[in-house]
Amino acid sequence: MSKHRYQRIARLYDFLDKPFEFKRYQPLRGTMFEGLSGNLLDAGVGTGRNIPFYPADADVTGIDLSPAMLKRAKKRHAEVGSDATLLEMDALDCSFDDATFDGIVSTFMFCVLDYHQQLPALKELGRILKPGAELRLLEYSYSADPKRRFIMRLWAPWVHFAYGARFDRNTHEYVEQAGLELVDSRFVLMDVIRMIVVRKPA
Repeated sequence: MSKHRYQRIARLYDFLDKPFEFKRYQPLRGTMFEGLSGNLLDAGVGTGRNIPFYPADADVTGIDLSPAMLKRAKKRHAEVGSDATLLEMDALDCSFDDATFDGIVSTFMFCVLDYHQQLPALKELGRILKPGAELRLLEYSYSADPKRRFIMRLWAPWVHFAYGARFDRNTHEYVEQAGLELVDSRFVLMDVIRMIVVRKPA
């Protein structure tokens, strides 16, 4: 994950992402936290778009690698009046103890990670997840529809330049190797955005 890229784009991130946020992402964010409670982690909190959807009865910690993105998340945190804790931290090397969290949510972080980081990131998040608890991911995939796929391929160079993201990470394929159990993997927006739910074995 490119820290310097997000340091550079942080001040423009919400502006650039605004059309996608309100048309695509916002309706999905609440779903990611449904039924979760206790000690939760928002991995890759970014500018804090998930913060308004944190469960009221949960203790939520948000982590991100970029101080500039966290600065914006903290502003949103103050505006919402959230009690969440926001920390600068690498999701590939967390400072939390084993089995700390009752649930972990990560929205569009794994599509930013390189191929070789997919498995280590799943293992690390699995390490800090309590046995029997869920890790929920929201990620992009290339569409099987030829026209939609063509458009995505046109967008891909810009998306990678600006965000370091790709549409072909296929994170769900690493779940079993990471020692986790795949609970659900389904598209929640056309065949472009996939929700992946995995569980740490009890």
